[in-house]
Amino acid sequence: MKLLASLKERGLVYQTTGTGGLEGFLSEKPVTFYIGFDATAESLHLGHLVPLMAAAHMQLAGHKPLILVGSATALVGDPSGRSAERSLLTPEEVAKNTDALQIQMTRFLDFGHGGAELLNNGQWLQGLNYIDFLRNIGRHFSVNRMLTAESVKLRLETGLSFLEFNYMLLQSYDFLHLYQNRNCVLQVGGADQWGNIVAGVDLVRRVTGDEVHGFTCPLVTTSSGEKMSKSQPGGAIWLDPGLTSPYSYYQFWINTDDGDLGRFLRLYTFLPIERIVDLEANSGADLRASKEVLAFEATAIAHGCEAAESARNASRALFLGEGELDSVPSLRITDEMLARGITLLDLFSLAGLSSSRGETRRLADQGGLYAGGERVTDPMKPVTQTALEGDGLLLRAGKKRYCRVVRD
Repeated sequence: MKLLASLKERGLVYQTTGTGGLEGFLSEKPVTFYIGFDATAESLHLGHLVPLMAAAHMQLAGHKPLILVGSATALVGDPSGRSAERSLLTPEEVAKNTDALQIQMTRFLDFGHGGAELLNNGQWLQGLNYIDFLRNIGRHFSVNRMLTAESVKLRLETGLSFLEFNYMLLQSYDFLHLYQNRNCVLQVGGADQWGNIVAGVDLVRRVTGDEVHGFTCPLVTTSSGEKMSKSQPGGAIWLDPGLTSPYSYYQFWINTDDGDLGRFLRLYTFLPIERIVDLEANSGADLRASKEVLAFEATAIAHGCEAAESARNASRALFLGEGELDSVPSLRITDEMLARGITLLDLFSLAGLSSSRGETRRLADQGGLYAGGERVTDPMKPVTQTALEGDGLLLRAGKKRYCRVVRD
């Protein structure tokens, strides 16, 4: 099967530029393409993972990815998909985020000799002369046409700053720069980037007379309508293990709604379509086994097979009564802490099973906290050394959030 058709079968393609010639273009010879991620946070989240998966499939097919971390564009702010202007980051914050994202990218693509490359648009954007940029680049943009872009139209009612209005020019210039200097002929991005991608394709044509291409990946939502983003209910699912642990990452996938299973297997794993069809055909008790495959494969891609194995073992021990509890997320308490006095309220807060002490009290009042298999009615109950002997004290908040407390 041809590459573009394969990507479409997996649900990784939403819109394409041109009049249908992209498939032939990708089949003729290996091409260089790019995906950009602005350094507006210290980690990517699940919403960013879709174009990264598309890039991985394209690399496996022989094409070369350029992964662009936008340190310069992060200082401006992309209005796409936002109802209000984002808070301006300091150059120091952007630099810190850039370093973190560059490290994170190496887990998803092959950056070995001749493989994917990491770039930073600060290298060419921050040295531009403003007057020269307006004369050489700005003259190719029609304000009337820019106002028709979805990212701009949605913001005109609430207010769009001139700073943000410039964002489309900068991202378009990225494409032109990469075409002229790296022979990059294709841009891939999320669906909210369509207007920026089309503008970049048009700028390359106007400046050089040559044709380049672009396609977008869908903005993924769950069957309940929740968007994979920073603001999703329950908090973002980050790709940084320091922000979302491999165990929590695994639990997100194994708790997938039945209606999302097949779609997520296609989007977030490399399993063959034939295998996915078999997995989504399961029902009843076998359906959990299918979700376990999704959870393991997705976690292995993001965090490695060892972390995925550990998360699976912990999940089986907690929910199926199989295996040891060693892999369950743990909180270590010292004898000194016990001697000073520590309560169940302290443990639930320290374990990250609640966002605050107030929430811990509310969960206890609602009957949603358990310690050692017993419902917590008094969160101020002191914790003793005896309670932490053996395998430790297993805490549970709600139905599926666990942590094992052990003596250090």
